[in-house]
Amino acid sequence: MIIKVSINDLKKGHFVVDIVEQQGTYNLARAGHIKSNDIILGLQAKGVNSVLIDTTKTIDEALKTNLPEQLEKSGPLILEVAKAKNIFKQSKQIQQQILLDAQQNRPIDLAPIIEVTNHIITAIFKNPDALVCVINIRDKSQYLLEHSVSVSVLMTVFARFLKIDRDVTQQLAIGAFLHDVGKIKVPDKLLNKVDKLTELEFEVIKEHVNHSIDIIKAIPDISELSLEVAALHHERLDGSGYPQKLHQDNISNYGAMIAICDIFDALTAESCYKKNYSPIKAFGILRGLALDGKLMPRLVDLFIKCLGVYPVGSIVELNSQRLAIVEGRNQDDPINPKVRCFYNIKYHRYIMAKNIDLAKEADFIIRGVNPVDYDIDHNRIIEFLLQEG
Repeated sequence: MIIKVSINDLKKGHFVVDIVEQQGTYNLARAGHIKSNDIILGLQAKGVNSVLIDTTKTIDEALKTNLPEQLEKSGPLILEVAKAKNIFKQSKQIQQQILLDAQQNRPIDLAPIIEVTNHIITAIFKNPDALVCVINIRDKSQYLLEHSVSVSVLMTVFARFLKIDRDVTQQLAIGAFLHDVGKIKVPDKLLNKVDKLTELEFEVIKEHVNHSIDIIKAIPDISELSLEVAALHHERLDGSGYPQKLHQDNISNYGAMIAICDIFDALTAESCYKKNYSPIKAFGILRGLALDGKLMPRLVDLFIKCLGVYPVGSIVELNSQRLAIVEGRNQDDPINPKVRCFYNIKYHRYIMAKNIDLAKEADFIIRGVNPVDYDIDHNRIIEFLLQEG
């Protein structure tokens, strides 16, 4: 059984699978047994707060029966979500440092960006659903930080789906990670303005792309491809985008890809000035933009196929008057995914979590929903499911 334990409860003989929570950015080279107390002290010194252990591999049998009662159990996807949350947290910390450096005109170090995008790519190649699930959890006070990380995740998931070479995928992920760095040069009062922007204010906002280009160009050893995708994220095929008002012939497939990822994430994320749309609603808007000639229709359809009709991590309402989180896709039956019920709509309360494969059950999805419509928080849902196991 895979469970999470506090670093204070870690013992010699435990088999550590991965790190869950930490203050730093330490990564295990490989899973393995704790062979001495010095190893535990070393993990504590590196800022590790909790880890995942496999109790079936514990060497000392006594430890198997004397584990703390409050330990959380985890199912396969939830296990990966716990690790993905750690990667997401690390990514935000690096993003915060990038913005601080850009704001104070200091050179940006490419090394940590390469490292963290490498972690993202490795996690996605192993299980893309976990990080897609995590990017559904948003803090509207950290929109700029989370948006850039999320677009990088989506770009990586999309590139993997399209079977793009890993080296190219990393360059795309780096460009997406940096695409909005220029917003640090835009006044907060405009970025966070709730009322409609004036024409002049919107022109100031649009300058963030040129700021991003200038900042990224100054990063030593940055690739041309990373710069390209960042520069093209607001261009549209009909020439209505900015800053260069490029048309389709001058926009690469990579530029068209990041435009889709950027719009989808902006639509599905909550910020201080707007509520988020459900993925289904966002897909509809993307298709509308494709019909209007702004996005590439073929890539929009592939992106929707990549994430699934009901993306992993999205919330759906079932015919049985329950809410469920999508936990897995059925490739042969995309409208009936694997879900985990957690909430009774009629009685407005959480219920014991239950896994259901809708392709094999009589129950079915009525619609995709926004958790705020039921006055519940997406992050609270994930935490509840982590505790339920």
